[in-house]
Amino acid sequence: MKRVVVTGLGIVSPIGNTSQSAWNAIKQGKACITQLSEPEYSKLPCQIAARVDLDLTSLFQQSKLRTMSRATAFALVATREALADAKWSPIEQTQRERTGVAVGTGMIDLHDVTSSNEALQGSYNKLSPYFVTRILPNMSAGQISIEHGLQGPNHCVSTACTTGAHSIGDAFRLIQLDHADVMVCGAAESCISQLSIAAFCRVRALCTKYNQEPNKASRPFDNNRDGFVMGEGSAILILEELNHALSRGARIYAEILGYGMSGDGHHLTSPKEDGKGALLAMSRALSDAKLDPQEVTYVNAHATSTPRGDVIELKAIQTLFKDQSNKMLVSSTKGSHGHLLGAAGNLEAAFTILACHDGLVPPNVNLDEPCEEAHAVVCPIEATEWQPSGGKRRVAVKNSFGFGGTNASLCIAEYR
Repeated sequence: MKRVVVTGLGIVSPIGNTSQSAWNAIKQGKACITQLSEPEYSKLPCQIAARVDLDLTSLFQQSKLRTMSRATAFALVATREALADAKWSPIEQTQRERTGVAVGTGMIDLHDVTSSNEALQGSYNKLSPYFVTRILPNMSAGQISIEHGLQGPNHCVSTACTTGAHSIGDAFRLIQLDHADVMVCGAAESCISQLSIAAFCRVRALCTKYNQEPNKASRPFDNNRDGFVMGEGSAILILEELNHALSRGARIYAEILGYGMSGDGHHLTSPKEDGKGALLAMSRALSDAKLDPQEVTYVNAHATSTPRGDVIELKAIQTLFKDQSNKMLVSSTKGSHGHLLGAAGNLEAAFTILACHDGLVPPNVNLDEPCEEAHAVVCPIEATEWQPSGGKRRVAVKNSFGFGGTNASLCIAEYR
C-alpha cells in the first residue's frame, strides 16, 4: 500500500492566519474568543464567538469576493499558503491531472441565506446570480481547483463537525488507491450569525456562562464547562505519495498511517453514552495503520467543552488504551480557538501534525478543575515535550465527531 505524507500546511483561524503564527499561539496557550457586540446578539443566551481577523478585500478583488462565501475565501487563502509551503505548483498537464482537491464545509452561511431572502422580497433582480455558488458546500473545492488548475479528483465532504477529518481521510485513501499523487485537503467554515448562534443555543450546545469572560468560555475537560464556542476559519493540508515527495526533495512534516470511521446509530445530537462510536473509529484507524494501541502516546481529542461529549470521549479512550491510558497524553486545542464545526478536525489535525514534527504536545487551555474522568489520562496544561521511551516514533490519534453520530479518527505519526 502506498505511503502518504504531509508536505504543506496553511491556516486561517481565530488564533493566527498562517500555520506558524497559529501554532505559536497554541503552544503559548493563548485563547482568542471575543464578545459578539452587535445588537442582534444582545438578547441571545450566548454572546461570544471565535472570529477570524482578516481583511479579505486586500487579498481578493471585490468582483471575485461576490462569487464566493466567506468560508471559501478562507479556504483559498489557506490553500495558497499550503501549496507555497509544500513548494508544489503543478504546471505540466500530467501534474495537474494527478493533483486533486478534497475540501468540505459543514454548514452554509445562514446570514447569506437570510439576507438574500430579504433582497428577494424587495425585487427578484436584487437576488445575486452568485447566491447558488456561495451556498453549495462543494464550492470551496471547486474554487481551489479553478484557481490552481487542478484536474485530479474534486471531492467535497459535508458531515457536520467531522467534515475536516473525513476530507483528510478521503484524500489519504485517494492517494493510496493511486487516483492522485497529491491532494489538497481540509475544510472551511464561516457561519457565525444571529440565526446560527440562536439555533445552537436552542439545542443547548453553546456556552452561556462566560459572556463577560469570553477567553475562559471554551474549557474542554473542565468541571465548569457548559458548552462549546462557535469559531470559523480553514486549515488546508497537502498530502503526497511518499515516493513523489522524496523524488522532488519535499519537506515532510508527518505521515498519515490510518483512517477509521463509524456511526453511533443513536441520536441526532448526542453521542452514545458508552462511547462505542468513538471507540470503533479509533480502533479502526489503528487497524488500518496496522498498529497496536500501545504504540500511540498522544490523542488529540475532539472534546468541544460540552458536559456529556467530553466525558464520553474520555471513556472511549480509557476503554481502547486500557492500562496504558494513565500515561496517555490527551489534549483538545479548542480552549484556544473554539469549535470550528466542519473545519475543526482539519485545523486540529494540522496541530497534531506539527506536534508530531516538533515533539511538543499542545496544552489544554482553561483546564483549571479537571473532571473526574480526566484524571485517568494525562491532560497537560502547558506545552509538553513528547518523546516516547525506547526511541519509538511519535504516533497520535486525532478524533472528530459530528451531529448525526458520524465519527472519524486519523492515525498520524512522526515521519521516519
